Amino acid sequence: MTVTRAHLIKSISRQVELPKGQCSHLLQTLLELVMKTLESGEDVVISRFGKFCIKENDKRRGRNPATGEELLLNGSRVVTFRCSTVLREKINGRG
Repeated sequence: MTVTRAHLIKSISRQVELPKGQCSHLLQTLLELVMKTLESGEDVVISRFGKFCIKENDKRRGRNPATGEELLLNGSRVVTFRCSTVLREKINGRG
């Protein structure tokens, strides 16, 4: 099952007994904070959960599959996630 934003809001609302509107605002604020932090190049570490990092990919050589023409592809930044030891143990049934 995929957990959606709506599912998260409903679960938070039930657990902390707040209206869904407030939970939606809370979740949106949290996600915006995480995005802005990552945009600035900083890591986001959530204890006992994991670490979101920005990884820089270098420029690389590529090829147009239709024409066979070689080209230089620009580097990019991607978000990576490394789960904590606590989360890894829970996933593997050891926690």
